[in-house]
Amino acid sequence: MCGIAGQARAGGAPVEEGLVGRMCAAQEHRGPDQRGLHLEEGIGLGIQRLRVIDLDTGDQPVASEDGSVVVVLNGEIYNYAELRQELLRRGHRLATKGDTEVIAHLYEEHGVECVQRLQGMFAFALWDRRRRRLFLARDRVGKKPLFYSLRDGVLSFASELQALLQDPEVPREVDPAAVDAYLAYGYVPAPASIFRGVAKLPPAHRLIYEHGSVAIERYWRLDYARKRRVEDVEELHEEIRAALRAAVARRMTADVPVGAFLSGGIDSSAVVAAMAEHSSQPVKTFSIGFADEALNELPRARLVAERFATDHHELVVEPDAVAMLPRLVRHYGEPFGDHSALPCFYLSQLAREHVTVALNGDGGDEGFAGYQRYSSNLLAARLEGLPSGLRRALGAAGTLAGPGADPRALRSRAQRFAGRLAGGRERRYLDQVQVFDAAARATLYTPELAAQVVPSAADEVLLGPWREASGAELLDQLLEIDAGVYLPGDLLPKIDISTMAYALEARSPLLDHELLELAASIPAAHKARGAQRKIALRGALRGWVPDEILDGRKQGFELPVARWLRGELAPFAREVLLDRASTERGWLRPEGVEAMLDEHAGGGADHGRKLWALLTLELWAQSELAAPPQREAVAA
Repeated sequence: MCGIAGQARAGGAPVEEGLVGRMCAAQEHRGPDQRGLHLEEGIGLGIQRLRVIDLDTGDQPVASEDGSVVVVLNGEIYNYAELRQELLRRGHRLATKGDTEVIAHLYEEHGVECVQRLQGMFAFALWDRRRRRLFLARDRVGKKPLFYSLRDGVLSFASELQALLQDPEVPREVDPAAVDAYLAYGYVPAPASIFRGVAKLPPAHRLIYEHGSVAIERYWRLDYARKRRVEDVEELHEEIRAALRAAVARRMTADVPVGAFLSGGIDSSAVVAAMAEHSSQPVKTFSIGFADEALNELPRARLVAERFATDHHELVVEPDAVAMLPRLVRHYGEPFGDHSALPCFYLSQLAREHVTVALNGDGGDEGFAGYQRYSSNLLAARLEGLPSGLRRALGAAGTLAGPGADPRALRSRAQRFAGRLAGGRERRYLDQVQVFDAAARATLYTPELAAQVVPSAADEVLLGPWREASGAELLDQLLEIDAGVYLPGDLLPKIDISTMAYALEARSPLLDHELLELAASIPAAHKARGAQRKIALRGALRGWVPDEILDGRKQGFELPVARWLRGELAPFAREVLLDRASTERGWLRPEGVEAMLDEHAGGGADHGRKLWALLTLELWAQSELAAPPQREAVAA
């Protein structure tokens, strides 16, 4: 795991060595073990390396035998050993025992199509000296990030935004459309970034830079249209178990200590079960809990740890949001409103005290249909047969009921469900996943910001992929959208930034692309039906993972944000959101923000998620927009 950075200039113009060094220094927390630079006419590549595989000879950049191809890699190639043997048989001479060098030689064999042969999580930069070509690529699901900026034939890139901004030529003009998208979803979806002149390379894409021009191509996508026939459910369960075991085994290869995040949910428990089979020593597992028993999953995590005799470590935390929030903002580099990032930071800090690599359960919900919203959408779709007038009446009744103070309460969920019945399928899903819907955003914006925003643009983040979805069933369409938008936009940046802040490498077996392809091929009815979710995965794990885990209520990293914003966090939130700097920025109407704060404080509604998104946006603006172009490295 590492941080990469660099710049390419058309016509062979020199790249400043100090610039590449500053870009590396700004993300030293990602890879504190080694810094490497490669500079020649027209190109500068940099790497901050965290040594995980091939500790002695694997430092980067790495070149081919004749030096005509140079590579820097952030991530891991899990099938590098097989590829290495194949390349040796074809006459290549490899000087290291690691995975980065494999990319250089594979490129010599297959050109830019080499990315199709790679299994892993990666973002890499490859310089082809003969063609004067810079080749960037990102893994299939978007585990590893890559930001870039192209202007006047100059391409700069980096793993993190604050590293890219070390280049003073990169523009720092905020994109109003990105602010709008952020308030809709709580993150800025790719390919956009918060700045107009900066983009994210989307997952499963490659970028080819030659002679000052860029071409971007997609090289992989999940296909939900091709379905297998399930004649024997037990055979399907065995295939899932085999694919899971293989994915876990691939991710346990390391020359440093390896452990696992254990939440007590189905997905992380499945990963730990497979790790225990593969390991000759007790698996090191890490869990965090909260003083609030309603949010505490430690008892379930202990159950799994005992079942598989792990070397278990726990930490009970009462997160200090006031102290931690500015740090979160600095690490993410652009607004990020998922409050579960907070416990992820604490968990990463705990794990890094014992291991350098931690496996996790990310991807199980998006692959095998784990979210409650899938069930509610399937139920709403069944009710589409009701007369339209009756559906409108139910929706109106839900709207008149008003929002409940506790969004998790049955009354609140029923109210939201009824209110969505009148809309179409796409609109229902937008209502579920958006932080602020289009109407709420329009009410909140100043006339100046509203004039710079296309009201329907943020909705297109989901509606566009929905129109292009390959699946015929509603559930498959939802899974495809979440795997393509929500997963790489929210969940994967959350875990990447949280772990990399402590130089901890996170690996996600359930995001193995072959396992995801298997999940996509399973008929929808075998994944979710009625109130049942993760049907096929639960069946595959039955008898292997404790029943108490398989049949327990899904928890997730929930935080009492609503309570905090009515209690200890309330003065801080009011001070930040109504600060003179905030009101003079001209994005949000202060009276609208103040009304939300008052309504939430009075208990009339739960605006916790919305206020958290506004708070992180404003903290980001105060921290980043006032910063000079050349920045200090983010402190770990």
